[in-house]
Amino acid sequence: MTRLAQEHDAVNLSQGFPDFAAHQTIKDAACQAIQADINQYPITWGAENLREAIAADFSRRYGVGVSAAQVTVCCGSTEAMLSTLLAVLDPGDEVVIFEPYYENYGPDSIISGAVPRFVRLREPDWTFDEAELAAAFNDRTRAIIINTPNNPTGKVFTREELQFIANLCQTWDVLAITDEIYEHIIYDGHAHIPIASLDGMHDRTITINGLSKTFSVTGWRVGWAIAPNDLAGPIRKMHDFLTVGAPAPLQEAGVRALAMPESYYVELAAGYARRRKMLCDILERHGFKFKQPQGAYYVMTDIAHFGFDSDIEFAKYLVTDVGVAVVPGSSFFNDRRLGRTKVRFVYSKKDDTLREADRRLGKLAARVTR
Repeated sequence: MTRLAQEHDAVNLSQGFPDFAAHQTIKDAACQAIQADINQYPITWGAENLREAIAADFSRRYGVGVSAAQVTVCCGSTEAMLSTLLAVLDPGDEVVIFEPYYENYGPDSIISGAVPRFVRLREPDWTFDEAELAAAFNDRTRAIIINTPNNPTGKVFTREELQFIANLCQTWDVLAITDEIYEHIIYDGHAHIPIASLDGMHDRTITINGLSKTFSVTGWRVGWAIAPNDLAGPIRKMHDFLTVGAPAPLQEAGVRALAMPESYYVELAAGYARRRKMLCDILERHGFKFKQPQGAYYVMTDIAHFGFDSDIEFAKYLVTDVGVAVVPGSSFFNDRRLGRTKVRFVYSKKDDTLREADRRLGKLAARVTR
């Protein structure tokens, strides 16, 4: 969709990257690291000072004791997820994945030789059916992937939901692999609760995260996995064989990023809350139906009433005729039929970008009312 947006000079509300600048302090730290000649291979599994900063930040925020030895720094959280799955899965293992899901989880499981088992999050609140989830667990289940705050729905899993998942993990001896890349982008009093912080889950949870979303540096590709001691070694081996190491100067800048004052995170969430309102107002004005997201920076919308045959047709129309790029909803579902009436918008954008999208979406209203 980004390629089509460029081809048609469309406003890109598809791919989840900010079009505004990262904080100057963080950019300066990267430049200083390059000038200080931190330009060669770091320790394969991550510079020690960054791993220590990651461990200290997680321990302080969530009351879970984590050491630098449990952290593997990877080339983005995407690689951290794949390295993790390759490390812990054997051919024939099963992985439970909630759908709609970030597109890589299914292919990552298959690449690892495992079989994905999909469990639906149901509208309007994107909750799972407890009986359906419990039925997905069996003797072959090795892991469950959780993404909270969730892409593409904006759902933030509650403590009660996470506790139900934790109980299943302990009953069936299953790992929880949790993608928490949007941990600081949460609204309306909702709280981010790492499943690793629940009783009995510290030693069976692998937490995936990174710099990309919190610090608006999606192109830096610095992510990490926090794993129990017995799994950190296998993850490090897989990471080494896949990519060797994340960029050395950007790891150094990551140490500075994680030292930002708490006010940075408050302002980050407030800024995204304002953008959320701005995009939701725009979408409502142009006739889209949606559940306001609780976290992350996406809005999953229903488009059935617009009269298009599919989400693909609607997305192509938007990018070519209206000049706004979105992601077709079917790309987030294993059963593509479930996404045929949905598209996802992103609002990690400048105000001017969102205003231009608003102006262009006026063409959609004209098309629908004819």
